[in-house]
Amino acid sequence: MRGTVSRVVSIGLMLAIIFTVGSCSKPEQAAKDVELSMFQLKVEIKDAIDGYAAKYSAATPGVTMKVETLGGGGDYGGALKAKSQAGQMPDIFVIEGLGGYNIWKDYIADLSGESWVKDTDLAMKVDGKVVGFPVAIEGYGLAYNADILSKAGIDPASLTTRAAYEKAFATLASKKVELGIDAPVAMAASVAGGMWWVAAQHNLACYWGGGLAFDDTSVIDKALKGELDEARFAQYAKYLQLLFKYADQNILLNGSYDDQVGSFAQGKTAFLHQGNWVDPNLKQLGVTFKIGYAPHAFLDTEEKGLYLFAPSWYCVNSKSPNAAAAKAFLTAMATTPDGHDYMVNKAGMIPAFKSVTLKPAGQLSQALMAANAKGGNYGVFFGMLPDGAGQNVFGPIFDLFAQNQKNLDRFIDDMKKAVAGLPKM
Repeated sequence: MRGTVSRVVSIGLMLAIIFTVGSCSKPEQAAKDVELSMFQLKVEIKDAIDGYAAKYSAATPGVTMKVETLGGGGDYGGALKAKSQAGQMPDIFVIEGLGGYNIWKDYIADLSGESWVKDTDLAMKVDGKVVGFPVAIEGYGLAYNADILSKAGIDPASLTTRAAYEKAFATLASKKVELGIDAPVAMAASVAGGMWWVAAQHNLACYWGGGLAFDDTSVIDKALKGELDEARFAQYAKYLQLLFKYADQNILLNGSYDDQVGSFAQGKTAFLHQGNWVDPNLKQLGVTFKIGYAPHAFLDTEEKGLYLFAPSWYCVNSKSPNAAAAKAFLTAMATTPDGHDYMVNKAGMIPAFKSVTLKPAGQLSQALMAANAKGGNYGVFFGMLPDGAGQNVFGPIFDLFAQNQKNLDRFIDDMKKAVAGLPKM
């Protein structure tokens, strides 16, 4: 009997050892086969993030990180939906606000326990949970070529009202030959060209938050109830009309992202309607002239602030078997020297993490950091809009106005109707 018990114990012990070894080997085997996928929309950081992904893969045994980029006018949201329908949802993807969260919330993992959360004030939170890793601090004003303005006798510090801009634009237009420019402003608005977001998202953000406290959402809150502040919008519409009037018309109506940025980089326009995300592009194009930001001052009263925000967030696919590895990738980006080097030196971004001590080299990013330190800036709230409102509702209206710039009343009426329809989206 004792021998039988002994044999049973021995067999049990052997089985325990076998199962223990087997259970230990499976995670190791899985780790060797992890292929992480990221789908992101910032075309201007494509080379930088591809390089970081390759470096991370080389330094992380068992993990291969692949990044796919679609942006610069591409339909990122539509492409992500297509991936989902095809059963190819990426491990890490991007959302741009509550509209995106509401679409993808069933796929979004809780990141509240990640170590980087305490290092940022810009993590996306919903119902008390952290759901998004802030890609960067971004922002914009109206970028200017300091050399051209100096030659024209224009002090950028004076550009704090719509009247001041009207005078400056007229001066530049009268000196085009002397200054060697094609037009005062490089701005695009074409829906067909994929540039709807410049006007109908980033410029319209001036109406939502310009001249208000950084966290004042009262104007967009009203819009979400279907109400347009007609007096405020009338001032905004006049500023937009001014930008359209003095923009290079070929770029405005038909131009691409590259056309718009290239015109400014070549000194063919004095102003560029883009954010600090163009710093890497300007570097690639060999820009050496001094650049700064003036405010989008659309009101009759003075506006001196720039627009600062976390425009997008990385989310981890909660349904992915690689969710833990995806979280580790983001943690490395936020907490390691290689991650910091990528964000600042390679991608030229302003990180949203307090522990990052590196400073961006790009002049526009430097201008934003200085503005952030100074304070008095404005919030960017287009992420609060229903999904598709910018591209499908406002974009065509702005495009039509660009083609019929004298019809200010039609533009205001179209926008009033569009805002009235927001609660139904």
